[in-house]
Amino acid sequence: MKKIVLATALLGASMTASANAPGGPGCGWGNMLFEGQSGLPIHLLATLVNGTSGNATFGMTSGTNGCDTSGALAYSGSSLLAMNGVLEEVAHDIAMGEGEALTALSVSMGVSSDDRGHFNSVLHQNFSAIFPHESVTAEEVLASIQAIMKADQQLVKYTA
Repeated sequence: MKKIVLATALLGASMTASANAPGGPGCGWGNMLFEGQSGLPIHLLATLVNGTSGNATFGMTSGTNGCDTSGALAYSGSSLLAMNGVLEEVAHDIAMGEGEALTALSVSMGVSSDDRGHFNSVLHQNFSAIFPHESVTAEEVLASIQAIMKADQQLVKYTA
């Protein structure tokens, strides 16, 4: 059951998330072909064209196809932790020092498989700092985790 809840939360997060596209919002032939059009089907088609032909990747490396990599990427979706039920699962797993929700969190934060054991251990040791009270918010938890990672010599590389 835990896997189903976590998979549903991750799927929900990915469906509601949006990011400024790598290379810029007008990058690739798909954006050029469907310029001015909107809606989910058009966005999917543009992404399909860009992804299957590799032209957006080429454009980012060559500075062509409407691509510009000088800007910073931005994310305007909800945190994985803010999804219903996931924060409780993560809290449980951090308290235990292991678990599927903690693994999903480490993957979503880009922690390599070589460092996940250390990640789990550091978060477990800092449980009371991450969850200082019952009504802690997902944003507070994430900020605490990032601060703890920044203070750890092995995990700091994942906070840049």
